[in-house]
Amino acid sequence: MDFTLDSEQTALRDAVRGLLSKAYDSSETRRQVTKTDPGWDEKTWSRLAEMGALGLPFAEEDGGFGAGPVEVSIVAEEIGRVIAPEPYVEAVVLAGGLVAAAGTPEQRAEIIGALAEGSLVPAFAHTEPGARYSEDARGVTATASGDGWTLTGVKEPVLGGGRADLLVVSASIDGGTGLFLVQPDATGLTRTSYTTFDGGRAAHIAFAGTPATPLGEAGADQSAAITASIAAAQIAYGHEAIGAMATALEETTAYLKTRKQFGVPLMTFQALTFRAADMYVSLELARSTVTWATLVLLDGGDTVDALEAASRAKLQVSKAGRHIGKEAIQLHGGIGMTAEYSVGHYMSRLTAIDHALGDGRHHLAALSATLDDHGIVDPLP
Repeated sequence: MDFTLDSEQTALRDAVRGLLSKAYDSSETRRQVTKTDPGWDEKTWSRLAEMGALGLPFAEEDGGFGAGPVEVSIVAEEIGRVIAPEPYVEAVVLAGGLVAAAGTPEQRAEIIGALAEGSLVPAFAHTEPGARYSEDARGVTATASGDGWTLTGVKEPVLGGGRADLLVVSASIDGGTGLFLVQPDATGLTRTSYTTFDGGRAAHIAFAGTPATPLGEAGADQSAAITASIAAAQIAYGHEAIGAMATALEETTAYLKTRKQFGVPLMTFQALTFRAADMYVSLELARSTVTWATLVLLDGGDTVDALEAASRAKLQVSKAGRHIGKEAIQLHGGIGMTAEYSVGHYMSRLTAIDHALGDGRHHLAALSATLDDHGIVDPLP
């Protein structure tokens, strides 16, 4: 199978890389951007919109460009290469994906069109405090009230929720989990934004009889749409992690070639080069798994296949990210521990990606639970 990017995909990669490498030309530039709200550069977001990156995965009739998971993976990987703080996966792949999957034609046209233009940044409010990761909503309940609906409960952390122009909220309804659209200035809604350990932003959002509009059919169970969109976001996060791990490896090998100890470059010491080689193996194993998962999405298989592929990719990325991040810091020595040097920031972002939408242990448990579904194979019949 040929995994080579075609000319249009290569042009997209080069355009996004050119934009982001200038916007975040050093770790210091990124630190300055993440110091102030909203934690990312709105000019860079607008330029991503101008080149069509924000509308890639959506149908043309909804205001998008009709691309697929491969194009999304290209953008996500370039974001990871410079750990750009823009909420691409959160707003486009996750929140936007839910609108595309569950919304009415009118909702899709209004929201996706504005998202693709860069004038609206949505966020998915799903994770609940004190609860382990789940595709279901339990802590926020939706109640039919006259001609409308109201929400009660708390969501936290809501990635990008402090800046979001629109909230896509999961809530418990009779018979499953529904999806609702909530304006950030709605009655009974309070949100508190805070900085996450990797320099990003999250929010605590409380609903107290807050008016909400059903996304799609009122009262419908949207569990299938939530599961599918989360799987796509998990795979996109995997590509972002691939970009981050690739840069961490590049910076580490460059350091080993230039930094001298006892009068010779560090790469002279065989033990250190072996450790760098192990980092490369981890990167390529993760890259292969995430690429395979992307092809599962591209193939358009059922939700079960996509969910299993996403879990496999997330688990491999979790293992590789921790290995590469730790080794990058170790092989840089004392300077790797400082906030002024970049490898520590890459480790922080890889850790944040690991914990987003279920960490490695969660996905290992999910995959282990399916072992009994497989027949026993005798390797030596």
